[in-house]
Amino acid sequence: MKTIQTDRIVIVGAGLAALYAALKLAPRPVVVISPECLGEGASSAWAQGGVAAAMNVNDSAQSHAADTIKAGDGTVDPVVANLVTQEARTHILDLTALGTPFDRAENGDYVMSREAAHSFARVVRVKGDQAGAEIMGALIEKVRKTPSIQILEGTMARDLEVTGGQVTGIAIQSSDDLCSAPVMLRGSAVLLAGGGSGGLYAVTTNPPRIRGQVIGMAARAGATIADPEFVQFHPTAMNVGEDPAPLATEALRGEGAILINNQGERFMQALHPDAELAPRDVVARAIFAQSQAGQRPMLDTRDVLGETIKTDYPAVAEACARNGIDPAMMPIPVAAAAHYHMGGIETGTDGRASLGNLWVCGEASSTGLHGANRLASNGLLEALVYARICAESIAAVVPDGTAPEINITFEDGGAPPDPDAVTELRQTMTTFVGVVRDANGLKTALRKIAELETTFGASVSFLNMTATATLIAASALTREESRGAHERSDFPDIFPGDGQRSRLTLNDAMTIRSQICEEAS
Repeated sequence: MKTIQTDRIVIVGAGLAALYAALKLAPRPVVVISPECLGEGASSAWAQGGVAAAMNVNDSAQSHAADTIKAGDGTVDPVVANLVTQEARTHILDLTALGTPFDRAENGDYVMSREAAHSFARVVRVKGDQAGAEIMGALIEKVRKTPSIQILEGTMARDLEVTGGQVTGIAIQSSDDLCSAPVMLRGSAVLLAGGGSGGLYAVTTNPPRIRGQVIGMAARAGATIADPEFVQFHPTAMNVGEDPAPLATEALRGEGAILINNQGERFMQALHPDAELAPRDVVARAIFAQSQAGQRPMLDTRDVLGETIKTDYPAVAEACARNGIDPAMMPIPVAAAAHYHMGGIETGTDGRASLGNLWVCGEASSTGLHGANRLASNGLLEALVYARICAESIAAVVPDGTAPEINITFEDGGAPPDPDAVTELRQTMTTFVGVVRDANGLKTALRKIAELETTFGASVSFLNMTATATLIAASALTREESRGAHERSDFPDIFPGDGQRSRLTLNDAMTIRSQICEEAS
């Protein structure tokens, strides 16, 4: 394998966490591994709701932390919750200074939305449902003007090189030509700031490339993974046959939109005192139950928004228009879709992973903030806070300096994932490791993942996907309770007291998978 040595810090990913970290590391030279052109294909750019922050004088970081802990169903690290919520206001002001056009009232105050499980309206938004795109736009403009940041667009990471427990390099290849041979890039430090794993599921709101590869790559290198079983399903993905599914932002329910079925019945009031603004796991299971019963759940915005949805929520309006839906005149069909992975590569409060010289931020990490169920709009906030933390932690060990730009050419020699195998993996995850799980289904999933891996394991990218899928299914099988986003129909009760976080390596998960496969032979 061709090797390139550089004094640049290598950042994997090109979403909010990656770009914010790159800016915070300046003027230290960095190289950003971006599978797409900047702004395309990153979950951050698709985020609609906004950033949770206690900006109102009547709100507080302590209240925000309390809501975070409550939503996480017993497995949130309170130290992390307090750390992140205390910093929220600072990062909103920083993004404002960078040019993010947050919605403002006539008196200059930030316009705040209320989302599920928040006790206060504290989600800072942009143009209704454009927060992710607008924040990314502001960051990209700043990144493009920062000389210390080099962007390698059209490249993706596939392997970590580890020597003596330390990450010493990262293998990258062309993302436009997955038949290309990898190149080993050795930099001064590695920051993984890639996406989660929603695209491992057949029904997802995540961009097409976000299929657990970053988590799987770290797991294959030996990193400890935390809470992989906790996958959040967004209750109001639009059920219009698109892949990925367009998102009907939670802010719509914050405005008063209601959930009804095809009989016109409003079903959330009987299930939770907060009705449509109950925690996401509660609403997602209700949506799933209605779908399973053939009752076709829908989001009704007609009375509370009418025609204004078309101007106030442009992303939702555009998705409706291209699918022949007039949301001012008819309800929007919805389904529960894989949306956010609370689990990921375990990190400490300094952003370090269990492997040396490796830092992680963004959705691929598991910091302890989200617990079993992420509080709405805490995802972008965590990415901002830990991007800054990782940047400061890296800066403490990587000296100032300069580095020439990297020139990389890729040759043939790689093995792309088989598209039919990816489709089968995604359907397996949706069918057996989805909103509601049981032991038989999880064992079936593990056996199927093993079969796919045996047949199609020549592709390293596919092995990264199956590694993450194995971790999710194995950890879900081990957790014999229902907690937060993890629902076991065969273990419907929750363990008493505070919950325990899951921590395991890929070897641990593979041992479980092997035992299940042996039982069936």
